[in-house]
Amino acid sequence: MTDAASKGSGALGATTAEGFARVTDAILDAVGSVIDGKPDAVRTALVCFLAEGHLLIEDVPGVGKTMLARALATSVDATVRRIQFTPDLLPGDVTGVSVFNPVEREFEFKPGAIFANIVIADEINRSSPKTQSALLEAMEERQVTVDGRTHFVPEPFLVVATQNPLEMEGTYALPEAQRDRFMIRISMGYPDARSEALMLRQRDTVNPLDELTPVVSAAEVASLVAWARAVHVAPAIEDYAVALAQATRTHSDLRLGASPRATLQLVRAAKVWAALDGRAFVIPDDITALLAPVFAHRLIPTRAAGGARGSSAADAIATILERIAASVRVPIAARQ
Repeated sequence: MTDAASKGSGALGATTAEGFARVTDAILDAVGSVIDGKPDAVRTALVCFLAEGHLLIEDVPGVGKTMLARALATSVDATVRRIQFTPDLLPGDVTGVSVFNPVEREFEFKPGAIFANIVIADEINRSSPKTQSALLEAMEERQVTVDGRTHFVPEPFLVVATQNPLEMEGTYALPEAQRDRFMIRISMGYPDARSEALMLRQRDTVNPLDELTPVVSAAEVASLVAWARAVHVAPAIEDYAVALAQATRTHSDLRLGASPRATLQLVRAAKVWAALDGRAFVIPDDITALLAPVFAHRLIPTRAAGGARGSSAADAIATILERIAASVRVPIAARQ
C-alpha cells in the first residue's frame, strides 16, 4: 500500500463510525479534487462502490464520465483495467480465452480485461449486444465461465461503465438484463461557469489524475463495506422500499417497472448513504434520495408517456418517479 493509502486508512482499524467517516471523506476529497463542482455525482459513485454494486455513467461526450471513473479507481490502491468498447470488440477480449500451449500440450486460460478490482467499461454502448452481454455473469456472479471452467474475479469488484445517450451516432441500446445489473446510473451534466473556468486554469498544463494518489487499499475497502452492510434497516423502511417498487410495476405510464433486484439494491445503497451521514440506521430520506439513481435506468415508459408533450423518456421517468414518491405513504414508524 502506498504512503497516501496508509494515511487515509491507517486509523481505520476494526472500523468505527469515526474511522469510516475519516476514510470515506478522504476518498470524496481525492475524487472531488479531480471532478470540480460535482459533489453529488462523486458521493453517489462512492455509495455504489461501497454497496458492492456497479455504476453506469451516462451523458454526452466531454463532461467527465471517464475522468470520474478513473479518479474513483485511482483513489483505491487496487488493480484497474480499462476496456474501450468498440464495434469490433469481441466477448473473449473481455472475459478471456483458452489458448493451446504447445509445450504443455494443453489449453490454458488467458484472463481478459474483466479480471481486475475496478473495471472501466468506456463507452459500453458502442459495442455489439453480444459483447455487452459478456459482462453479465461477472457483474452478477462475480465469476466468468470460459469453455466450461469457472474463474472468479478479484474482490472487491466494481464495473464502472460510461455510455453516450442513445441519440448519439454509433450506439447500441443496453439490453434490459444488462441495465438491471447496474445498481446506480448517474449523469454528470455540464459544469457551472465557475467550475469550467477553474478547470481551464488548473488543467492547462497539468492532468489532475497524475497528482492523485490512493487513499485506501483494496483490502481495507472490505472493512468499509462490512461496516455499511451492518447499518440497521427497520421493517417499516423495508416496507417503504417495497411499496415504491410495487408502485412502479402498476403505474399506467410504465411498461416495465423496477425488479426485485432493484428493491434489494435500493436498500443496500441506502445503508451506505446513511453511513456516510454518520448514522447507523436508514431513514426514509435515504431511500428517496436514491430512488431515481437506482430505479430510473430500469424503467421503460409506455410509448404514449415517453413522447408526451415532446418530453424525452428520461424526463417522463423522472416525473413518474416524483409522483410515485409523493403518492407512497411513509409509515409513521419509519419517520422516527
